[in-house]
Amino acid sequence: MTSSASITVRFLGAARQVTGSCFLFETPHARFIVDCGMFQGGREARALNRRDFGFDPRELDFVLLTHAHIDHSGLLPRLWAFGFRGPIYATAATVDLAAVMLADSAHIQESDWMRAERRQGRAGRRGRARARLTRDDYPLYTVAHAEACSALLEGVDYDDHFEPAPGIRCRMRDAGHILGSAILELWIEVPQGTRKIVCSGDLGQPGRPIVRDPTTITEADVLIVESTYGNREHKDLGATIEELHTVLADTVARRRGNIVVPAFALGRTQELLYVLMGLQRDGRLPPLRIFVDSPLALRATQITLRHPEFLDEDTREMLAHGRAMPRALPLKFTETVEDSMAINAIDHGALIIAASGMCDAGRVRHHLRYNLPRPECAIVIIGYQAEGTLGRRLVDRASHVRLFGDDVPVRASIHTIGGLSAHADRHALLEWLGGFERPPQRTFVVHGEAQIAEDFAALVARERHWNHVEAPVQDAIYPL
Repeated sequence: MTSSASITVRFLGAARQVTGSCFLFETPHARFIVDCGMFQGGREARALNRRDFGFDPRELDFVLLTHAHIDHSGLLPRLWAFGFRGPIYATAATVDLAAVMLADSAHIQESDWMRAERRQGRAGRRGRARARLTRDDYPLYTVAHAEACSALLEGVDYDDHFEPAPGIRCRMRDAGHILGSAILELWIEVPQGTRKIVCSGDLGQPGRPIVRDPTTITEADVLIVESTYGNREHKDLGATIEELHTVLADTVARRRGNIVVPAFALGRTQELLYVLMGLQRDGRLPPLRIFVDSPLALRATQITLRHPEFLDEDTREMLAHGRAMPRALPLKFTETVEDSMAINAIDHGALIIAASGMCDAGRVRHHLRYNLPRPECAIVIIGYQAEGTLGRRLVDRASHVRLFGDDVPVRASIHTIGGLSAHADRHALLEWLGGFERPPQRTFVVHGEAQIAEDFAALVARERHWNHVEAPVQDAIYPL
């Protein structure tokens, strides 16, 4: 707790980069963070995940979580491991989703560690020298940490006011990004009055299926806004569906190959299934077998179906169609490793949706290893790919990639279909900012690569005629 009457924010992640969202607020009443996300990408991201938090977790009063994606929630178990025991406030849907997301993240880390130990043991038995496992090879946290952390999650309803600490009032509004995603409105009392701070979290693209459109916010003294796609605009949904249909039909009917879609288990998988159901309903789905090869995606889909109150009207209608014709979509969720491996015996006609969305972990890497070298196959990228990830290298048209220690040629066609992105594009971001009745006194542009965040900040200042718009520097402290 600060002794002065000032409010400060320190940007510990997602500052001139996309992942690792974490903002530390110090106020006269409490010290808290908004999000505690994992950095995603290459070696630099791994180092950032293992560094000190920049604060003592034991001294935090509470956490506000905007949504369950790992780049916003993924270091919460590590926060618990270092002593945090306060409440973590999130929407009810985010509470359900975060619990399974964090357990899955921990399980992947433990499994990777056990595989590394086995590889080292085999190398030793064969008399081959192998680099010793280091501190950086250990899991960031365990399944036990994730379970203990999840017990701290407390659900709140959209649009309800609550007080996480005396002198601080909060309200969560629908961000339209994924199920349960929230815009945070904070009112913090200071001797001069009340300061209103708004954190956009990740904003969704209006008019997309599954979730509702982002809530309009009309005022703030301080605004923190995302900028992931602040430099480009998405195709509309109709054009996106046509582009996807063309890829599916060409790959299955003409080239007789498979389609692999790296998809985030939460959000993109459910939206893609919605689109496929629409194609099937309209009699336009090519003859293929659809596999969702992700136990996490199955659980996320089940949780989505448990929260119909957060779904838009079109999605509820599509679900009614699915219930009326439950066997119409040739869909199989695979859970076991054996079922996952069996998919790779299929040489054509398979649409394989698998995590992780950035291709840096999970079962999708196995499917890429089998299908990337085959020119008759297609890889469809439907989500953001952070710098340093395998997915980004594919988007940038790498000729070869490394998978499981092997050099794999990229002969499959690579298709980037941005219209299924869960993030608002440049136009949608500017439209959302247009809902403010007066400019905030200060605006921070975050959650974008450095040049994109800086350019979007300049665009907001120019197009909206706002003053004091900037892309904050990583780890810097700003008075509010």
